This record gives sequence, structure tokens and C-alpha cells, in this order.
Amino acid sequence: MKKIIFAFVAMFFATLSYAQIEGKWKTIDDETGQEKSIVEIFKKSDGKYYGKVTQLLIKPANPNCVDCKDDRKNKPILGMEVVRGLSKDGSEFTGGTITDPKTGKTYKCTITRSGDKLNVRGYIGFSLIGRSQTWHKVK
Repeated sequence: MKKIIFAFVAMFFATLSYAQIEGKWKTIDDETGQEKSIVEIFKKSDGKYYGKVTQLLIKPANPNCVDCKDDRKNKPILGMEVVRGLSKDGSEFTGGTITDPKTGKTYKCTITRSGDKLNVRGYIGFSLIGRSQTWHKVK
């Protein structure tokens, strides 16, 4: 009986941690396949999830987001909050935005986790019109 209870509790906690996106993730460029940066995703006191660039793996042509249109304009990419305001909805994290520092464009964002990978989708309007990237967990 103890083994069954232990197995149930272990499965419960594994399920909870499986759906979490907090931590450090290596971003991979969906066009070139190159590793670009490390983004740390964290939860703020408002209960929403945010992600900031903690390391650049490729030196950008310009270390600042010159094309950003909001408070990030001309700010360094390193340390920049690129994911903002995601809320957990079942196994998905949605309702927030993601900014591409290379172009300065901001998109609606949905993130799902699959093991040690995040499926990150940025889109305009409908989720069908957009781009997806797979980010890998940093160990």
C-alpha cells in the first residue's frame, strides 16, 4: 500500500513540474538552427510569467534593440525582458507577448512544454499565422 501511495505522490509532483516553464532555456533560431541565447523564464508577483535574456550565444550586429517600439527601444538585448505576461491555462502558457530583439517586433505568444523542450509560438492575430521555435532546457 505504501508503494502505491508513494507512486501516486511521485506521479503527481512529476506532472506538476512537467507543465512548468520556469528556468533557463536555450533559444534556437528557427531559420538557421543556430543557438542564439539563454532566456530565463520566471514568475512575478502578479502571477504571470516573464522571460529575460541572460546570455547571448551569438554576438548580434547591434547589442541594443534599436527597432523596438516600446520601453525597450535602444536598450541592451542582454538583460532584456523578451517574454511578458504569460498566464498558465491548463498545460499552455498564453495571453502574453514575445519580442524579437533583432526586428523589434512584438507578437502574441503561446508556450507549451514537452519534456526538456519548450514549443514557443509567436503570432499576429491567429495562431496559424506566425513562427514557432523549440527551446531546450539548460541543465
